[in-house]
Amino acid sequence: MYKLLKRAIDLLIVTIVLILLSPVFIPVMIILLLTGEHEVFYLQKRVGYKNKPFYIWKFATMQKGSSKIGTGEITLRNDPRVTRFGKFLRISKINELPQVINVFKGNMSIVGPRPLMQVSFDLYTDEVKNKIYNSKPGITGIGSLIFRDEEKIISEAKDPRKMYASIYPYKGELELWYCEHASTYTDILIIFLTAWSIIFPHNHLANAFFKDLPQKD
Repeated sequence: MYKLLKRAIDLLIVTIVLILLSPVFIPVMIILLLTGEHEVFYLQKRVGYKNKPFYIWKFATMQKGSSKIGTGEITLRNDPRVTRFGKFLRISKINELPQVINVFKGNMSIVGPRPLMQVSFDLYTDEVKNKIYNSKPGITGIGSLIFRDEEKIISEAKDPRKMYASIYPYKGELELWYCEHASTYTDILIIFLTAWSIIFPHNHLANAFFKDLPQKD
């Protein structure tokens, strides 16, 4: 019942999002065509439901071939590979909006563990790997809320790669918490907190609403 209701809510939300945000989508697509490298969307291979690979949709924000240069899969706050307009899209999170296409296709949900590249997925323990994607990956989730400043945290570290790897044990605990507490109520709260965090990014409401969240060591 929960899965059927979740799917119905997903389709309702993405339909509303597409209608309300079409005035945003169209200008962004035009600007990307005019100022980027003539690519509007970027499709990236990620680990998804039941650990099967799929391609996530995003607005293109980086130069072509960026994954093979610089810090590779790690994107820093002032990464030179990010285009000028791409920097705005990333900070505002507008670059994530095309993932509504993934939700329509059914390989993502609105709420769930974030889908990762294989190199990042491999940083998880076997326990996390075996459980995390028993739920469909989501556009947002508890990990996304707690680590909404992940790019900033990594960028300010002396060793970005070491910092990137160090956050995964805790992130894994958070995603396991979601797997154990997934419900319509939890999903609605996460959607609300995600919207609230876009307007007020420095809040700590997630810990206030979910008092049993695992705490970082």
